[in-house]
Amino acid sequence: MDQMLSDVGAILLRAIPTFILVIFLFFYLRSMFFVPLEKVLAERRAKTEGARKQAKLSIELAEEKVAQYEAQLRAARTEVFAKGDAERKQWADVQASQIAAAREKSLAQVREARAQIAKEAEQARTTLAAQAETLAAQITASVLKGA
Repeated sequence: MDQMLSDVGAILLRAIPTFILVIFLFFYLRSMFFVPLEKVLAERRAKTEGARKQAKLSIELAEEKVAQYEAQLRAARTEVFAKGDAERKQWADVQASQIAAAREKSLAQVREARAQIAKEAEQARTTLAAQAETLAAQITASVLKGA
């Protein structure tokens, strides 16, 4: 057993430089590789989060602008439709007044024509009455001559 313990002691004694080298390598790699790598990763994470926040703010700002533009567009459309309705009403009023004026003019012409026809009819009656008397006198004279 002593032999085994002395062999284990010799192995451990030879392993000490390797153990020290591994510990030195651990601290060296930690200070030269892992710590800077973690700093870089932390900076990257911070920049990524910052970029995400900035992108989110930009999207919100863009959505607000879109909402404003849509509201302005709705207002402009409403204004255009209101103006169009006002113009259509104005045109309808003008057209109605023109139709009323034309109706009045045509009614006046109809009244004048009726008056003219009545006047001509009266003249015709007067003329026919005079001619009827003349004709009656001629017929009476012609009948009396023959009798």
